[in-house]
Amino acid sequence: MDRRFTFHTPTSDKATEHQHVRGLFRGLVEELNERLPEGREKSLAITKLEEGLMRSNAAIARPQTEEA
Repeated sequence: MDRRFTFHTPTSDKATEHQHVRGLFRGLVEELNERLPEGREKSLAITKLEEGLMRSNAAIARPQTEEA
């Protein structure tokens, strides 16, 4: 539980990885925003990408250990 509810200060390598992953998601969101018609489905697709980015950042910040 501590791993999930503790702040994990990023190293410079992890900060770079966060930035890279964020850029990948942002590129996809921008592309979909231009191509998809407005509506509930577009909104949900973008929301799910936000969730994916949050999970990706969590995976970078708090990788699994053998103890977990």
